[in-house]
Amino acid sequence: MNIRTLHAAPPFSELRELMHASSTDDPELRETVAAILRDVGTRGDAAVLEYTSRFDRLEAGSVAELRVGGDQLASAAAGLDADLLRALERAAENIRVFHERQVDRGFIDVLPDGTILGQRVLPLRRVGVYVPGGQAAYPSSVLMNVVPAKVAGVEQIVMTSPAPPEGRMDPAVLAAAHLAGVQEVIQIGGAQAVGALAYGTEEIGRVDKIVGPGNRWVAEAKRQVFGWVDIDMVAGPSEILVIADDAASPRQVAADLIGQAEHDPDAISWLVTDSARLAAAVPAELEILLALNPRREIALRSLTDNGLILIVPSLEAAAEAANHRAPEHLELLVREPLALLGRIRNAGAIFLGSYSPEPVGDYFAGPNHVLPTGGTARWASPLGVYDFVKRTSLIGYSEAKLRAEAPELLLRRGATWTTAAPFRETEAAIAAAAARAALAAGTTRSAAVAAEVPPADWARALSGESSTRTVGSNCLISSDSKGRAQALRSLWST
Repeated sequence: MNIRTLHAAPPFSELRELMHASSTDDPELRETVAAILRDVGTRGDAAVLEYTSRFDRLEAGSVAELRVGGDQLASAAAGLDADLLRALERAAENIRVFHERQVDRGFIDVLPDGTILGQRVLPLRRVGVYVPGGQAAYPSSVLMNVVPAKVAGVEQIVMTSPAPPEGRMDPAVLAAAHLAGVQEVIQIGGAQAVGALAYGTEEIGRVDKIVGPGNRWVAEAKRQVFGWVDIDMVAGPSEILVIADDAASPRQVAADLIGQAEHDPDAISWLVTDSARLAAAVPAELEILLALNPRREIALRSLTDNGLILIVPSLEAAAEAANHRAPEHLELLVREPLALLGRIRNAGAIFLGSYSPEPVGDYFAGPNHVLPTGGTARWASPLGVYDFVKRTSLIGYSEAKLRAEAPELLLRRGATWTTAAPFRETEAAIAAAAARAALAAGTTRSAAVAAEVPPADWARALSGESSTRTVGSNCLISSDSKGRAQALRSLWST
């Protein structure tokens, strides 16, 4: 088996080139996807139908013909093999229970003086879930993307997935959609599906967020619509990094590397070990297992182009290498996985020990299998309930707190705070005239009232005394019709 083998030690400068090599930018792809998105945004359903015919070879007279109704989802679940349905039900329950631990209900603090500070957490209203389709079926992707959204309280979930040319989506995918609580399924895929979800069409309502994996067309489309809608992430090729010591089974290591490599020719499978014996034994095991694998050609290309056996001086160095790579999946096939865990900072999911193979987490255990790729695990997290909510800050000052903190709210010249206090109408008129003059002179970009208030006068100003002595432009002053004191953040600058 021809897989690259490398000896290295911290600081692992050799890895930078390998990691950069795995990241690609295709200008032609970018331009083609941009054209599709523009077309969908302009022509709506007509463009979606045209691209569905061209790319998926599925003909339809309207988008409505591509919808799968709730009764069809229920029928698919009812007709599914009993053992498979039971497995999907158990997986869905595991995912639900795990993600319920992530629920954030926000908080409100009421201080003794009556001030209210808090954070409100609300679910997104409408979410689009993209599920890969075509010749393969991914019911696990349905569960992993939809169940956390339901736990978060998302009101509307629409799922898109490309169907085979005969127009019949896989029953397991439809059954999973039924179990997860999807209300709407549309048989469209590719960049056109992402565009329809992001911009909306005559038949497809615009969503607030798009989640779910896809091919490079889908990933590029999600990248381009981000900002118009939110997305979960721009996913790259799938990855695994196995840290193994001399106690690990060479065959198990080989099986786990192939399990990732068979996904895609661009998949990345690395072994990092401090054992020269293990490093030497794994290639032969890869040969044996590849000969039995129905996806041999895909896995072989992946391992040849993107595979690596990295021999390091110690397990501590192996952990450092993993932190550099920041893999999507990280397996710790070592004697003491919990002892090594403390040295790991960057990974999407960590599988502890020889009894926790990656498929356990990908399909059944409960943690999400939508994970950061391409080294983004340095800052990104798995998909979760927190991806389907938005947070809003709450600020409700009491009169007592505003009066007490007023001196700190008045900052020095050039600061960007608006301060306000009651003052007589004649002084307000003078200050307003000064503000107009300041605007005309170009000394401030704010249309608010400009006036200068010495800090020593601020307390008296809040207590009702006149606050304006000299007109200037270092402090903004206003009052409402009742002369109430205010303190508001300003966007002006001098």
